Amino acid sequence: MERIFSMNKDLTQPESNIMNKVFDYTKRFFKRMWLEFKASIRKVTIDGIGWTALLTLHAVTIPTLVGLMTGLSDKTPPIDMVLILWIGMALFYFKSILEKNIVSIIIIGLGFIAQSVLMALVFFK
Repeated sequence: MERIFSMNKDLTQPESNIMNKVFDYTKRFFKRMWLEFKASIRKVTIDGIGWTALLTLHAVTIPTLVGLMTGLSDKTPPIDMVLILWIGMALFYFKSILEKNIVSIIIIGLGFIAQSVLMALVFFK
């Protein structure tokens, strides 16, 4: 009888060692996956806030220009505000080019086009 118990004891030792290794690998896998998930969520959140900020900056002069086009207002946006806004957006545009951030390049480019078209419609009406 002792021999059977000793054999079982020898057989269970490697199995528990294998189970510990499987548990450790699984634990490391899920820990690494969680860290990558947190990093990617952080990057997506940061990028989303940046894109929203770009859209908001471009939308600063739109209400005034639309008001001028519809005749609701006769006041143009202050030229210093427009110049400062455009200089800031140009700097963001160069930053996006250096970072090769295609989404920001597209957003800023479309914003410049939209503002130019609105200004042309107002001033060449």
